[in-house]
Amino acid sequence: MNIVVCVKYVPDAQGERGFESDRTTDREGVDGLLSELDEYAVEEALKIVEAGEGEVTVLTMGPEDAATAIKKSLQMGAHQGVHVLDEAIAGSDAVATSLVLAEAVRKCGEVDLVLTGLASTDGVMSVVPAMLAERLGLPQVTFASELTVEGGHVRIRRDNESFSETVEADLPAVVSVTDQINEPRYPSFKGIMAAKKKPVQTWSLADLGVDPSQVGLDAAWARVEETQARPPREAGEVVTDEGQGGEALADFLAARRLA
Repeated sequence: MNIVVCVKYVPDAQGERGFESDRTTDREGVDGLLSELDEYAVEEALKIVEAGEGEVTVLTMGPEDAATAIKKSLQMGAHQGVHVLDEAIAGSDAVATSLVLAEAVRKCGEVDLVLTGLASTDGVMSVVPAMLAERLGLPQVTFASELTVEGGHVRIRRDNESFSETVEADLPAVVSVTDQINEPRYPSFKGIMAAKKKPVQTWSLADLGVDPSQVGLDAAWARVEETQARPPREAGEVVTDEGQGGEALADFLAARRLA
């Protein structure tokens, strides 16, 4: 079983995030890391391979620092990595991202399963898996909180607010997983050391046969025209309760139309 896991390098949510002059996300002036939601996809791929046989390839696209996402995945246990690195990619939207990833998956050779996380923690769109499946001409089963691969089929359980449903598809397929599917492992010292010797290929758009005019900010279907910094938090109001605390709270809520 050969599995490709699409991962993303994202700005650290705990850091001070901002925008570039073209109003795209600043990915160089802030610390970045492997998107937390993608760790569940890497873990699930490793579990599938460990239960049988095969290899896990992690695939990402982004600036040079995006190699950090590959490094973390390799330390967890993935066998090899692919980094699509090209200046023309900067500012790409979901449509262009799915195009680049699809061509990269094809270049990876015979793939049985493509796994992704629920969404990236910076974009939070959850649309790339469906777009990727469409471009690859593969069935898609999304939002998996449980996943089973058996006999050339993939079966998932998808949990909703009031019910759960089981969805099955033939392999190869594209599957997105939620943060309920497993508990990602921490890289061990052995895994960290082993990752240094694992192969990582770097591909350009030319290597994938993708025209630069199809990606980047100029090709995006939508773009941000204006951004404003979040206003600083104001000091809260402290009410000393001397018997009128409930009334003061009710007045506070009513003044803000919260009651």
